[in-house]
Amino acid sequence: MDKIEGSVLRSPADVRGFADFDGPLYYAPTGFIDHADDPNTLPLAGSRRGFSALEIIRRRDGGGAESMILPLLALEGWVQNSGRVDEINDVLNRLTTKRADFSGLDMASCHVMGIVNVTPDSFSDGGDYNTTDQAIARARVLAEQGASILDVGGESTRPGAETVSEADEIARVVPVIRALAEDGHCVSIDTRHAGVMEAAIEAGAAIINDVTGLEGDERSMEVAAASGKPVILMHMQREPGTMQENPQYDCAVLDVYDYLLDRIESCERAGISRDRICVDPGIGFGKSLSHNLELLSRLAIFHGLGCPILLGTSRKSFIGKIDPAASPKERLGGSIASAINGWRHGVQMIRVHDVHETVQSISVTTATSLV
Repeated sequence: MDKIEGSVLRSPADVRGFADFDGPLYYAPTGFIDHADDPNTLPLAGSRRGFSALEIIRRRDGGGAESMILPLLALEGWVQNSGRVDEINDVLNRLTTKRADFSGLDMASCHVMGIVNVTPDSFSDGGDYNTTDQAIARARVLAEQGASILDVGGESTRPGAETVSEADEIARVVPVIRALAEDGHCVSIDTRHAGVMEAAIEAGAAIINDVTGLEGDERSMEVAAASGKPVILMHMQREPGTMQENPQYDCAVLDVYDYLLDRIESCERAGISRDRICVDPGIGFGKSLSHNLELLSRLAIFHGLGCPILLGTSRKSFIGKIDPAASPKERLGGSIASAINGWRHGVQMIRVHDVHETVQSISVTTATSLV
């Protein structure tokens, strides 16, 4: 059992059971609404998105977890009975406080990160923009379409992907990054190799985006700390070559949360402050369909880490498992649906192939929520 089983609270005893629990509790905002000045809601990470209830989650012996949903109006009484006043105050502070600007971007808004794969073998667009000139031209189009960040990568991390030498990866990405940085664009380097990080930063990359959470190379943490650049830490079980071989979790949402918390604390010890860190739950990286759906249903839990959240679902295989007839380039509908779900949960960045369509969908959803 690796899912969270929701409880129906039928009596005061149900609530007391959570209040008396002596293990760690996890808190996922829910009951989302455009909060504006609604006194019954709290803002998600300082944005206009708000929440009116908390799902309080605890692990079960033997795996899995169970939860109860508590409206904010009932929270104060439960907190007093639980003896967790300081804990809840700290949690609410992390859930509601506006994040610091991330590489100059206002984290009260939802930004779109455009994918620029300078690779021959990426799962969706491998080879489409494989030359330097093609990649630069593609990135400039994505920026015109509304991408706030251009994420340049020279190694595919699709399931079963082969590794690329650092020299080849550097040769692919550095000319692209240099041209885009000279244009004035905010560029992130998508790499798990310290040498590539160094070369990319020298070429003008403003953000380090590492699918291994700075664990894939023994020098990565040192390089990231010394650079002073913001970093994106992603969760991945195992490594690309083996990550989809029967992934297992005690509870996917809570295991990913604990991993990211551990990586944040490791970064802080290395001199990377929390306001330089963004977290990514790693949809599709060492997860089954049910794991991915569990994570997508509770994305807001990661606001409890006190960092911006990046969501990457664009064209991924979990969409194909729901719609088996759809090839990667035929997954636009699922990509947009999951992006809007991310917006609803208050994520600050969404990494996509289809920038124009995603920006438009977020703009329309935002506009209708303000009426």
